[in-house]
Amino acid sequence: MEKLWRKAGLGAAGVSMAAIMTACGGGGDSEESGGSDDSGSSEESSSGGFGEEVDYTITGIDAGAGIMSQTDQAIEDYNLSNWNLQASSGAAMTSALGDAIANEEPIIVTGWTPHWKFAEYDLKYLEDPEGSYGDGDDIHTVVRQGLEEDLPGAYQFLDQFQWEASNMEEIMVEIQDGTEPAEAAAAWVDENEDMVSEWTDGVEEVDGEAIELVYVAWDSEIASTNVVGEVLTDLGYDVTLTQLEAGPMFAAVADGEADGMVSGWFPNTHASQMEEYGDSYEDLGPNLEGAITGLVVPEYMDIESIEDLESEE
Repeated sequence: MEKLWRKAGLGAAGVSMAAIMTACGGGGDSEESGGSDDSGSSEESSSGGFGEEVDYTITGIDAGAGIMSQTDQAIEDYNLSNWNLQASSGAAMTSALGDAIANEEPIIVTGWTPHWKFAEYDLKYLEDPEGSYGDGDDIHTVVRQGLEEDLPGAYQFLDQFQWEASNMEEIMVEIQDGTEPAEAAAAWVDENEDMVSEWTDGVEEVDGEAIELVYVAWDSEIASTNVVGEVLTDLGYDVTLTQLEAGPMFAAVADGEADGMVSGWFPNTHASQMEEYGDSYEDLGPNLEGAITGLVVPEYMDIESIEDLESEE
């Protein structure tokens, strides 16, 4: 049987981050797929067949992640009452995505950039005319109140830390290829001395002062936190990196139990945490601009917008 959700002649090939950002801005013209006379119009069968093929399921990540709340909102905004948002983990989501692409099968996942999967696979964001996912995020550095007085060097470095998605992606790809996060971060720091020197300009070295950073188990935040931890170690700090879910991560910094993080996706993904804890921490501003969240499918899928999904009848 012909797969009505498939675009003719498209396979899964790697794309650059620049191409992904272009894809995020617009879906382009959809292609008409052929079919037998009893299959109905391509527009009607494409979305319906797609939902049936994936059992009306969106593959997500951990339940506490902001993108899961955004996807719940999308399900409501687009009247997808029979669709199920399946919680898993970042690793499980990318594993399911890879398996589907290897077999050229349909799948819809929660996605965000920066992420290595966009360099590995030919993917696209579904257009979001209702704005369920907002206009994108910046990733912020957040520290506990009083850090500037207690650890002025670390505070200055964290305040000066800023990079681009392409920098982060380099480390994520290395980690995905099997390199340990700390090793990948150390290699990147060694190979990017000019950028690191800008981050550490005017920062004095210390002798074993303790600092704890917290992060969520997203590939992007694993990469960034390990890089920051490596630089702090080189500056003489005794660094502890602690993985938490989003809510506990913000709570730890707000309560002063952790010193900081470089993992705050504002204003959309972590909106609820920002509202709950925003008065109890110091926001040092973006360390990376132009992050994106949304629903992602392989490019070979003949679907362009969340509006193209439909509830089971």
